[in-house]
Amino acid sequence: MNAVEAALARIATHNGQVNAFTDVLAERARRPARPGPLAGMPFAAKNLFDLAGLPTRAGSKIRRHAPPATADATLVARLEAAGGVCVGALNMDEFAYGFTTENSHDGPTRNPHDLTRIAGGSSGGSAACVAAGMVPVSLGTDTNGSIRVPASLCGVFGLKPTYGRLPRTGATLFVAALDHVGPFARDVVALAAGYDVLQGPDAADPAQIDMEVDLVTPGMAAGLAGLRIARLGGWFDGPQTAAARHAVAAVATALGAAGPVVWAEAEAVRAAAFLITASEGASFRLPELRTHLEDFEPLTQDRLLAGALLPAAWIFHAQRIRAMAQASMAALLADWDILIAPATPTPATPIGQEMLTMEGVTMPLRPSLGLYTQPISAIGLPVLTVPLQNVDGALPIGVQLIGRPWQEATLFRAARVLEQAGLCTAPVAPAFAR
Repeated sequence: MNAVEAALARIATHNGQVNAFTDVLAERARRPARPGPLAGMPFAAKNLFDLAGLPTRAGSKIRRHAPPATADATLVARLEAAGGVCVGALNMDEFAYGFTTENSHDGPTRNPHDLTRIAGGSSGGSAACVAAGMVPVSLGTDTNGSIRVPASLCGVFGLKPTYGRLPRTGATLFVAALDHVGPFARDVVALAAGYDVLQGPDAADPAQIDMEVDLVTPGMAAGLAGLRIARLGGWFDGPQTAAARHAVAAVATALGAAGPVVWAEAEAVRAAAFLITASEGASFRLPELRTHLEDFEPLTQDRLLAGALLPAAWIFHAQRIRAMAQASMAALLADWDILIAPATPTPATPIGQEMLTMEGVTMPLRPSLGLYTQPISAIGLPVLTVPLQNVDGALPIGVQLIGRPWQEATLFRAARVLEQAGLCTAPVAPAFAR
């Protein structure tokens, strides 16, 4: 059985439990693959990426019966041009506005390590299908943590590249000022192979910077020589579980990190990101809010309506804070090549849970999953999330490796060191390993 047929068989067997796929494209997948470096490798894409012949639903009820896409999104086309084979579209939070993928239209995506728990979001299906061994690589998007949060909770590798590195053409935007696109994988080599073929200019995305392609695969074996690495403290030492603290400490020790170092603007820029997200997200969805208000999920509807009412002066101030935070982080990164921080404050929580208590502090669960990803998203830095097994061996949790703009290759070097040391591994979830 070839890799594509094996993937389709695993999807047929396991997706009913995990609910990662909203659409399985078996007929498309069985077409002859193009030759290339990915050589028949199956992959899947979050259902906000255009797939020719399929309505691009973006997790919504409203767009379920929209006209089908006439062409593939740029990143999908690039994977297939390199020999990859798209086998389907993946579940997500509605219009990417969420951190749990508890989608009331398509049902929740379940964490393959414990089917009673969330997969994270908004790219929950993208992380869960990799964690369950259905495909080795998938595509997701990240506005405030939507690659890094599910990668952490599902125990897989996830890359949020520098803002503007990869084109978003053919992907439904949520917040154009903050939206990133990137891959998930079970190992660093597969993540690097996918990322390398995704690079390249695309004039159709005005946010993309026409940077020279910087292949990460050739330099991954360089190790840590010459790298200056520190652990972020301050805001990033805030409320979190023992599992999160243990994971960060383990990575810091393995990489010989100094610190902690403090980025003073983290809390302020997180607040700014909330305002920018709500306002710009609402502006994209105003036509649907006017004509299909009752078809939105209740939580999405409330947040978008609130965002539409935000005063312009608040958004102006939020953008000023964002610029200040970018400048202060640039000064910090003058001394460090990689910064280490928690990806999520907790391992995966039960589906339906609304509040989270950590170290005596109780807070709303959904926004709190982005405590430590959101400040980094707002300033567009590249981040590679690496998975660690929880201290009790039950649930995985991730750690962010944060780099300078356009220095993704440095992050891959560190991730490869951790993987080869046996610290960061992303095995198929035990229940799906057969």
